[in-house]
Amino acid sequence: MKGIAGFYYVHVEGYGVYECKAKGIFRKEGVKPLVGDNVELDVLDEAEKLGNIRQILPRKSELLRPAVANVDQALVLFAIVKPNPNFNLLDRFLIHMERQQLPTVICFNKEDIASDQEKEALRRSYETCGYQVLFISVLENRGVEQVKTILEGKTTTLAGPSGVGKSSLINRLAPHISMETGEISEKIARGRHTTRHSEIIPLGRETYIMDTPGFTSLAIPDITKEELGGYYPEFREYEPFCKFRGCAHLSEPSCGVKEAVEAGKISQVRYENYKILYRELQETKRY
Repeated sequence: MKGIAGFYYVHVEGYGVYECKAKGIFRKEGVKPLVGDNVELDVLDEAEKLGNIRQILPRKSELLRPAVANVDQALVLFAIVKPNPNFNLLDRFLIHMERQQLPTVICFNKEDIASDQEKEALRRSYETCGYQVLFISVLENRGVEQVKTILEGKTTTLAGPSGVGKSSLINRLAPHISMETGEISEKIARGRHTTRHSEIIPLGRETYIMDTPGFTSLAIPDITKEELGGYYPEFREYEPFCKFRGCAHLSEPSCGVKEAVEAGKISQVRYENYKILYRELQETKRY
């Protein structure tokens, strides 16, 4: 459910939450339990609910940023305004999710103080990439029911920068958590740190959301500049019209992607970020 300073809080259905350490063999193998892992544990003290994680069961998915496991989809939350969205940061996150082949829903908060033009510009930029785009107001509880529908029956990681309303959205989604929240809170309070950690929160039957720390920067995954275009799904339709095989979509003539940008079929903002990230990868020394 959560991990803090080498302690892992494991929910065992029907028995409660156990505070566990991970066996030393995991450190030797360079493996670390992640929030969302299914594990086997040895009970050391039933009364105190203490245990040792003995085995991590096979993962169906694993993310490094945020560090979580067994996720079905990602919900990335940005504000439309106050603060204005950092599109470069959003695109970096989407590249991470594309690399993991994880479906991603883009959610923009604070629609109550945004103009129709601002919302439409965001919708055009990201729906053309194939992403589902939601506009919500956590403050006014608008659009939250739609979010609940998207989360139903799935394990979703919630990610985004600080200050965009992630905690407020969690409070709207889970005002009364059905599992042993008091027990979890009481145990975690012993080791509470200023740094926030990922935590899995039950919302309903087979429905979980993972609250993760906010991020203000995100490194590009370990990919080459030649691979970058493959993580921009909106490029695929137009790449067959590029004159040159292996076109980088930068200065080449007769480029299908550049023509689509000029025609407004691909977002200019997305394309400019692509160029920035391409140059970043170009300048990165690879060892």
